[in-house]
Amino acid sequence: MSTAVAPVVAGFAPALRRLYFVRFAFAIVWAALLLLTGGSIGAVTAVLVVLYPLVDVAAAVVDARASTSDSTVSVPRGLYLNIAISVLAAIGLVVALTSGVPAVLRVWGAWAVVAGVIQLVVGISRRALGGQWPMMLSGGISVFAGTGFFLMAAGPEPTLVNVAGYAALGGIFFLASALRLGRSAQVN
Repeated sequence: MSTAVAPVVAGFAPALRRLYFVRFAFAIVWAALLLLTGGSIGAVTAVLVVLYPLVDVAAAVVDARASTSDSTVSVPRGLYLNIAISVLAAIGLVVALTSGVPAVLRVWGAWAVVAGVIQLVVGISRRALGGQWPMMLSGGISVFAGTGFFLMAAGPEPTLVNVAGYAALGGIFFLASALRLGRSAQVN
């Protein structure tokens, strides 16, 4: 890693690493809870479905604040776009929950596609930081998964259980990125 990146890694990477560990833990717990509810729309599932994009909003806010606290790091504009998209997704999911699983899958799918593109772009913009390959892969996979949710919505028996797998896989990518960021910090 070049010496120009060293101040960034030393100042910003630890905060991003902690955030990624939290995102990993949340995603795994969230996925387990969604699996336990059986994927049918009930009160607990409804709360879980709306909570996920709201946690994404909170994480993007924390990420943006950590970025601005380090003068060597610029806040990727994608974080602000992600905040807006995730708020809209939460609102859309509240409405979709009243229409059933297919509507929820369509809104979730649209959000996954757009958020995946944003995550990919933010990861690319941060690749010099290190530890971003998992985020770029996750963003790309999210685009495909979102398309899959759209297709599932039209299926004979759509279920939200597959969304738990999506969240768990995303959590694993956050863990991988956090671990890689730790290695980047040790190099400097």
